[in-house]
Amino acid sequence: MSIPDDLLVDVAAMVESEQTNQMSLTVVVHGAVVTGRLAPESVWRQRVAEVLQDSDQLGPFANIFNASAPGAPAAGRSRNSAEPPSHLHFHVARILQGTLGIPETGGMYRIALKDVSAWTVGDFSYSDK
Repeated sequence: MSIPDDLLVDVAAMVESEQTNQMSLTVVVHGAVVTGRLAPESVWRQRVAEVLQDSDQLGPFANIFNASAPGAPAAGRSRNSAEPPSHLHFHVARILQGTLGIPETGGMYRIALKDVSAWTVGDFSYSDK
């Protein structure tokens, strides 16, 4: 989808403005199904930075996520509310592949709103039985 769904943009904007991470969402992106909880970008960046800082090899990359990128808030700062979000920020998220969710423990994904072709509120359960 080249033009983001206005309703989905509104959902993302509310997550950003409320600074909440309780909104569960499932999206289809280029045929992949991603399910999990949305987080505000600043919270997502902070969590990614924390994971990277704990790595001997990847630690230096943490600074990229702690620093403010053009048009994006730095950790702890809110996005300009006049500018609509361009991405969804998932945490505790999984890519559904058959009956499996990858990774098992959930991951951190940043997905461009313009790439979402379908979505639904809530997350899908899966079973590896």
